[in-house]
Amino acid sequence: MRSLRQWAANLAFGLGALGIWVAPGTARAEDPSFISVGAGVYDVFHNYTAGQFRAEYRFAQSFLYLKPFVGGLVTTDASTMAYGGVRLDLYFGDRWVLTPNAAFGAFGRGYGKNLGSIPEFKTGAEFAFRFDDHSRIGLQFDHISNAGISKHNPGTESFVLMYSIPIGAMEP
Repeated sequence: MRSLRQWAANLAFGLGALGIWVAPGTARAEDPSFISVGAGVYDVFHNYTAGQFRAEYRFAQSFLYLKPFVGGLVTTDASTMAYGGVRLDLYFGDRWVLTPNAAFGAFGRGYGKNLGSIPEFKTGAEFAFRFDDHSRIGLQFDHISNAGISKHNPGTESFVLMYSIPIGAMEP
């Protein structure tokens, strides 16, 4: 199972690197801010599998193609995480959007998996379909770990179905 986890972490890193490489030609200024909600599976590759619910606010404003976001998640085992970070929207035509993202946050174990520390990093990517009204539905994969800042660092992965609701003014 370790090799599958390593493969997933490498995939997330590779998607992030790809996003930075192709970013300049893909920015879409017309996209609004979003409120994104989702549900899925937490610790999908390991022994502490639980349901997960997530909510995020995704800002429209960008700096060097990076857009900030803040969010939180809760699992059915009462694990929680509040986080903030940056994302990058990469468009494939007008409908498909790949969004690599990275965040830093505070983790609470609840009754779930011990990730080793309160400070944790969340990296991943979402692949979504974009509707005419700018709303999106997509599948997000991410990895949470403390990056070795504590001796105990098992990490965890999630698959989450996300729906992003546009808010605020949109350009015609």
